[in-house]
Parts: sequence; structure tokens; C-alpha cells
Amino acid sequence: QVQLVESGGRSVQAGGSLRLSCTTSGRPSSVYAMGWFRQAPGKEREFVAAISWFGRRTSYADSVKGRFTISRDNDKNAVYLQMNSLRPEDTAVYYCAAGETLSVVATTPIDWGQGTQVTVSS
Repeated sequence: QVQLVESGGRSVQAGGSLRLSCTTSGRPSSVYAMGWFRQAPGKEREFVAAISWFGRRTSYADSVKGRFTISRDNDKNAVYLQMNSLRPEDTAVYYCAAGETLSVVATTPIDWGQGTQVTVSS
């Protein structure tokens, strides 16, 4: 099992940028694929992005393609989500997640962080 802690969420104006971070403890993060999900008020949690064990493969939701970039630094046990051209509809609690493979973390993660709030104002 791995413990996940997100940070970096805050309020920002539309068009702005944010970088979320997720640090891991427990088993080394390099043994997991990692991902980001988000949940807006009144909506279900949705997949945002995922990255494979060593960062060679990534996957994105259509709604964030071309605007968000997921990356990882296994030496620092960290995963990042760079979010550019933010929109009000990106407002949500963002969660870090871990899973055995890219497809698993994108659908049924085995571990979750506590979330970090991102608010985008128009």
C-alpha cells in the first residue's frame, strides 16, 4: 500500500495555470502507475490523467487534453499535474491515485489521496 498526499490547489482566475503535486510514502512510487482524478460539487469523481510506472506512457481525459500534463519524478516519489488554460469548469477537488498499471489506475485505483481544492473563477 502507498500513502498519497496532494498539494498545490488554490484559487486562480480563468486562463491561469497551477501545478499540483502528489508525494508518496510507503512502497516506492516507481512500482505504481499514478493518476489524477477530480470531483466537482454535485458530480461523480472523474478521471483526469494517468502515467505509467516509468513515465513512458500517459493517458488524458478528452476535456483536459492539450491543457494538462502529468509527469513524475520517481527519485522524489512525486507525481505532478501541470494545468494550463484553466477554465471555471475545472473547479473541483483533485485526487491523486495509484494502481498497478496505467489501465488500472485510470479505472479502479487501489489507493487515494485526501484531495486538494482547485477553484477557477471567471
